[in-house]
Amino acid sequence: MKIGKIAKLGRTSIIAEIGPEDWRDLTLGGGIITVGAAAAALAAGALAAIAKSSPSVAIDEKGLVAPIDETARILCAGFNFGAHATESGRDVPPQPTFFSRFPTSLVGNGQPITRPAASESLDWEGEVALMIGLGGRHIPLVSALDHVAGYCPMGEHSVREYQLHGTQATAGKNFDGSGGFGPFIVSAATCPTPSQLEVFTHLNGVQMQHGQLSDLIFDIPKLINYISTFITLRPGDIIATGTPPGIGGRMTPPRWLVPGDTISVEIPGVGKLTNSVVDE
Repeated sequence: MKIGKIAKLGRTSIIAEIGPEDWRDLTLGGGIITVGAAAAALAAGALAAIAKSSPSVAIDEKGLVAPIDETARILCAGFNFGAHATESGRDVPPQPTFFSRFPTSLVGNGQPITRPAASESLDWEGEVALMIGLGGRHIPLVSALDHVAGYCPMGEHSVREYQLHGTQATAGKNFDGSGGFGPFIVSAATCPTPSQLEVFTHLNGVQMQHGQLSDLIFDIPKLINYISTFITLRPGDIIATGTPPGIGGRMTPPRWLVPGDTISVEIPGVGKLTNSVVDE
């Protein structure tokens, strides 16, 4: 199954695909008004029944928005591929490191990402993201994957100049509309196992990044386990697992995203996120 979010005629709906091109409006039929509620129902095995009793809906990809709630916590793992840590001149971290993104920093599939007026140093970062479906605190490693509703491509793009203004990455990671997320949350049950997931980033059709999650320093169960020691995870929360090597800022000379570029992030077996670049 897939979960998405559409904006149509001034109304936002949460939608689910229960068969090939068989999309249902969960908001009209099941009263589900948040992506988190849909993720919780998916993790509980109840979403299919809700969707089957919901009305069909025709989707226009131009109406897709990022399948994220305004209240979602978005936690991004830093330097979780050893090769990316090396290219960035960083030591391999002894524990997972995280920074936060806000939902306003991400747009949906097909929507343009924005190079801000404040800096030209917008860089790409393709990542595998997961959405929590079953919340919890102090989640054990052995059951951590039971808390995952599904997976989604993420363009965790960064304004490098602002990212390096201090020791925290928050500023460079949260310019409005600077990253992408989508097109859909794809049920974990229908995706490859986490260790088999791969992520590719293409710039104007040319491969810039490739990573296999089997090469993560801290795997998905460890990320969930670690985060749940300091917050109670909730349905709809998002964890980005880290970017592989191949960022533009480490090219000679650096290659930043510019208006007219097209950047795509693809996870085979999950989906492909594509965004153009425009100036603020």
